[in-house]
Amino acid sequence: MPPRPSSVEQRALRYIYDAGDEGLLQSDLWKLLDVSSREGSRLAKKFEEKGRITREKVLKEGRWTYKLISKTEPVTLNSVKGCPCLICSEVEKCFRGGTKDPVYCQLLTAWIDPRIEIEETDSDQ
Repeated sequence: MPPRPSSVEQRALRYIYDAGDEGLLQSDLWKLLDVSSREGSRLAKKFEEKGRITREKVLKEGRWTYKLISKTEPVTLNSVKGCPCLICSEVEKCFRGGTKDPVYCQLLTAWIDPRIEIEETDSDQ
């Protein structure tokens, strides 16, 4: 399991997420976090490498900086619409190593990626 982000990283990601589609200037981020520009730059590069944000180079008041935009989408009810787990009669038995295992559930796999064709068996119904 990957290590959990530090509290500074969590705060940084929250600021970037809260900025929405407008994004947040990297120079504003390190000021909000009260860290050095070097540390702010390292955080931004780390988030970009992990695919959490995009960085767009912009000219602000005669200086180059980056606009940081979150790639995280907000969770809505529509994002879980149609999930087979919501109506599964065996959901209480479904966990890693349980009678049912979400890793091997063909219905869940097909819902996550509809391009995958599954063979229905009696155990999937």
